Amino acid sequence: MMTVSAQKLAMIFVEVADTLVDEFDVLDYMHMIAERVAELTGAAAVGMLLADQHGRLEFVAGSSENVTLVELFVVQNEEGPCLEAFRTGEPVVNVDLAGAAGRWPRFAPLAVAAGFPSVHAFPLRLRRQVIGTLNVFGDVAGQGFDSDDASIVQALADTATIGLLQERAVRRGETLTEQLQGALNSRIVIEQAKGAVAQARGISVDDAFTVIRGYGRNNNRRLSEVAYAVVTDPRSLQQLLTA
Repeated sequence: MMTVSAQKLAMIFVEVADTLVDEFDVLDYMHMIAERVAELTGAAAVGMLLADQHGRLEFVAGSSENVTLVELFVVQNEEGPCLEAFRTGEPVVNVDLAGAAGRWPRFAPLAVAAGFPSVHAFPLRLRRQVIGTLNVFGDVAGQGFDSDDASIVQALADTATIGLLQERAVRRGETLTEQLQGALNSRIVIEQAKGAVAQARGISVDDAFTVIRGYGRNNNRRLSEVAYAVVTDPRSLQQLLTA
């Protein structure tokens, strides 16, 4: 069971609900949500997936950027709790992956081998519309949520969904599909930028992402904008490395 003060929980909900800011960055917002859910639940890792134009789930943001975790999310396009939560619009909680090989023959053994014996998946939903999922991985077998825990995390996922749906869609005349597809496209550029910074600095991709994100925040630039500059302009990469 989660132990968190009412004040801390209220602060997290306010932060998740606050999308009406001048320089709102969808990707940075989603990374923030993953990090807050990880802090709140004590989870080993949390990730968010969005559905693309064809209804295929794509990994967009996580509390960790390690390659194995990203691979787990990719696998869930074919099977896994995330896909079930997305298709049904209902959370899939307290799954013991050690005994779930029959249910998910590819995903379950891979997750256990990666050190994640338990998992919970929550749909990003508004009424009947589901736009993605929130995945919570545990590194302790039997680490479960009670009904109150699950309700809190689902409420956060629902609040995040409202934020994603309302963000500038009316003001800019963007359709939801265009908005979410833009976030997915930006994710590809960010992956490329992480690789470039990691190689140039000799650091992990997790640390490379921290560098890129920190540079963007310190210079009031969007995460996707910094990543695009790193990938397309060698001078931008050099500036970031010396910052």
